[in-house]
Amino acid sequence: MSSDLVDIKFRLYDGSDVGPFRYSSTSTVDMLKERVVSDWPKGKSVIPKSANEVKLISSGKILENDKTVGQCRIPFGELTGGVLVMHVVVQPSLAKTKTVKRRSISHPRKSSAHVLYYES
Repeated sequence: MSSDLVDIKFRLYDGSDVGPFRYSSTSTVDMLKERVVSDWPKGKSVIPKSANEVKLISSGKILENDKTVGQCRIPFGELTGGVLVMHVVVQPSLAKTKTVKRRSISHPRKSSAHVLYYES
């Protein structure tokens, strides 16, 4: 049934789009993320390594992986003939991309302090 299908395109950080693709209203957000990662354009400066590094935003809300497309639809009316735009945010895992280092700073007349900084 065509009313159960939704056209979605994904807006990337630089304003370019992936899609549109047609999804069933029962497709999960996790399935959408997998598609975004697999169809990520070549040559971008930011590239997600997995769907876990991708967040999808629709109507100003970060979508949860277990929600379906039907549950994420715009509450005010239908998209008759339109395309739903979801924004994509890539958030690389901090543990894999940066190392936390500690440096001690001491002053001859004052106590020492520890400074944490991130190094790529």
